[in-house]
Amino acid sequence: MAGIAASSKRSAAFDRDGYVVVENLFAKLEVDHVRSVFMEQMKDGPIEGLCDIRSDFAASDPLARWPRMLHPHLHLDKAVGPLAMKMMLDRRLESILRELFGEEPLAVQSMFYFKPPGARGQDLHQDNFYLRVKPGTCIGMWLAVDDADRGNGGLVVVPGSGKMDVVCPETADASHFFTTEHVSVPSGLTEVPVDLKAGDVMFFNGSVIHGSYPNMSKDRFRRAFISHYVPASTTELANWYRTPYSFDGRTHSIADATGGGPCGTVQTSTAPH
Repeated sequence: MAGIAASSKRSAAFDRDGYVVVENLFAKLEVDHVRSVFMEQMKDGPIEGLCDIRSDFAASDPLARWPRMLHPHLHLDKAVGPLAMKMMLDRRLESILRELFGEEPLAVQSMFYFKPPGARGQDLHQDNFYLRVKPGTCIGMWLAVDDADRGNGGLVVVPGSGKMDVVCPETADASHFFTTEHVSVPSGLTEVPVDLKAGDVMFFNGSVIHGSYPNMSKDRFRRAFISHYVPASTTELANWYRTPYSFDGRTHSIADATGGGPCGTVQTSTAPH
């Protein structure tokens, strides 16, 4: 009965706010292992084809040394590949996602953010601007690999924005954000911080306005493993997310949507090889 009550409360919060936090979903040893494997993979610097290397970043930019990884689960020849696939398809996530979608979830993306001290943030945005899921929307899964708070550039979210349509973004301030899109907080809604402990997971739907600010700490990374999911009834999806997986490892085919691209870059970006 306690499990049913917790599930009902979680679903109600997700429906109301567009997001929900599940505390301690992953144990400390699991999170420590994720952190260690991803840091070891990056010990010699960014890896072509795996990391989001941006030629327009100055050499002094912390993100030039520590860019995010895109689709690490597709790089099975590297240590991060099998681990990213395992994390993305973890059965604990499946049960929650099935509850939130009301149907079978399919995994379509993995990412890893390092966000070292001094790194810029990711401006407010809506994920379904990039995924282009039809009908319905996607759900993001954000696993805190370090404690994430206001001091090291933790998440901010706009409760209630999950009921919005996806809007056309404005241009972000490049001095504070490494991404190019900005979505303003609508009248009547408020941006709030979401502080997470390592092992906590935030689930949020594709219309929710969310982002993060620069990491102002002197010595704290704000690492996170992120994956995105779509309902099995999806009929269109941006080509960047072109290999959907069910939680038993089977691949699926979904027709390409028009536009879209990786979260937090210009929508004309090409799909990875």
